[in-house]
Amino acid sequence: MERKIKIALIQYEIGADWGVNISKAETLLEKAKEYGADLAVLPEMFMCPYDLQAFPKFAEKIPDGRTCGKLQGWSRELGLHLVGGSIPEEDDEGRIFNTATLWDGQGNLLATHRKVHLFDVDLPGGVSFQESKVFAPGEKMTVVDVLGLRLGLAVCYDVRFPELFRLMALAGAEVVALPGAFNNVSGPHHWEMSLRARAVENTVYMAGVSGTAPPGSSYDSWGHSMVVDPFGEILVELGRAEGLGLAEIDPARLKDVRSRLPLLVQRRDDLYDLRLKKEPNKS
Repeated sequence: MERKIKIALIQYEIGADWGVNISKAETLLEKAKEYGADLAVLPEMFMCPYDLQAFPKFAEKIPDGRTCGKLQGWSRELGLHLVGGSIPEEDDEGRIFNTATLWDGQGNLLATHRKVHLFDVDLPGGVSFQESKVFAPGEKMTVVDVLGLRLGLAVCYDVRFPELFRLMALAGAEVVALPGAFNNVSGPHHWEMSLRARAVENTVYMAGVSGTAPPGSSYDSWGHSMVVDPFGEILVELGRAEGLGLAEIDPARLKDVRSRLPLLVQRRDDLYDLRLKKEPNKS
């Protein structure tokens, strides 16, 4: 990482109307640019409800669908690097993936990350969800070069699998963007904990971004988007409110923490090993 990077978290209530969701995202992205953001991150399923029945209805091709057209236009017109949350991606074989995208400030698609770990759970409090009924799993880790830093991409439930994040750190990741949609049962207990744990374990910045849901929705997203620094300090946290959060990714802070806690170089490769079995997504 060469310089400080200002990152914007975009959080809002995501309903069933694609146009309304897109309008909210656009308004907040314009504000992010006004405040000097270099990189903005949208939530998981930022353009449709987090609902199994909704995903096939809103599914589209990448990069040719209507939502990607908006993402490309926003990044180009605002000159803003953009993690396009995630969308339901339909491939040429008719499979659907939960896919995050990364765009540069000229509207070029730099990378995609298909959610690797599918959210198939039955939680206390009545939250039961089976993403595998709709989605196919991604097969690759994603780390790319952007804005002079190494950026890892992951989606929501991926955060519960520390192996993936250690592999991203070993591939040079300095910050990981995580569009998410933790719910109001697991969110209060595990969202902050998971983001801080992944940040501290790997001495990386974590940017977790979640939307919220309208009253009466079948799935109530937790919100509480936040940026955590490599020492586990929360730099910004949005609660349940719609709005914009800003934080700085500081190379000096990263260097200092990694020099004081050299976890990545103190690993015992002679005793244990962690390997990536498939070629990663990278630029």
